[in-house]
Amino acid sequence: MKFALIGAAGYIAERHMRAIKETGNTLVCASDRFDVMGRIDSYFPDAEFFLEHENLDKYMDNQRMAGTPIDYVSICTPNYMHPSHIRFALRSGANAICEKPMVIHPEEMRIIKEIEEETGKRVFTVLQLRHHQAILDLKEQIDKAPTNKFYNIDLSYITTRGNWYFKSWKGDVAKSGGIATNIGIHLFDMLIWIFGSVKDCRVHLYESHKAAGSLKLEKAEVKWHLSLDENDLPAEAVQAGKRTFRSINVEGKEVEFSDGFTDLHTVTYQNILNGNGFGIDDARESIELTERIRELGGLV
Repeated sequence: MKFALIGAAGYIAERHMRAIKETGNTLVCASDRFDVMGRIDSYFPDAEFFLEHENLDKYMDNQRMAGTPIDYVSICTPNYMHPSHIRFALRSGANAICEKPMVIHPEEMRIIKEIEEETGKRVFTVLQLRHHQAILDLKEQIDKAPTNKFYNIDLSYITTRGNWYFKSWKGDVAKSGGIATNIGIHLFDMLIWIFGSVKDCRVHLYESHKAAGSLKLEKAEVKWHLSLDENDLPAEAVQAGKRTFRSINVEGKEVEFSDGFTDLHTVTYQNILNGNGFGIDDARESIELTERIRELGGLV
């Protein structure tokens, strides 16, 4: 398969390049406003590279007219750009693979769904926690339990960030969706996937660098805490020299999943290429939930 990649200089883009290579496919072209792109040499040194999106558009159009169209466009741009880049991919005759969150606002999913139907192409999103072995084991355990069993859960995700974060697009709620979207979307998707749809949502704290609240799902009551503050790291993480801590406590039993993320983008790509990727309907509830959290936090 022939791939294009938009946002090639971003942190997460290298995982997409590796996934394209490890699944036996080719990155034909890439674009980014930032021109320090030495990383691409480790994966696809022959790929065309463009600083302007318009030039990528022209190149892809020429490829299509020459009978060698791009099959997939991987999207690693800032969150607020995702809808326009998804529309571009679909209308260019390619499927799209979009980093989380697929979109910030639920209304954008309706528009994209219509373009999918119009073009016959699809957008897939990266929900890599659904491929994490510890999470798969937890889902299997919950699925095998009596259907009327209800769980109490504590969820913490602390991933420390420096001052740069708040001066970048990630620190701008309008561009990132805020901490619940930019940091928490995978976790909320995972909870809904395992424990069922949202019945109630409360927000106790919502600031630029941390948020906390509670959820009532079909099978669980969840207390959640997200933070970018290193002072919130537990002692064991600090002693181990770690700057990230992920933890789910289910009925007093710890499910630790801080590690095991290295190859999950490749697994994600393999599933998409095999016809088992996650699309709009899979991402919908977590996107609707994070918008509700912003509303309750006074940010909408």
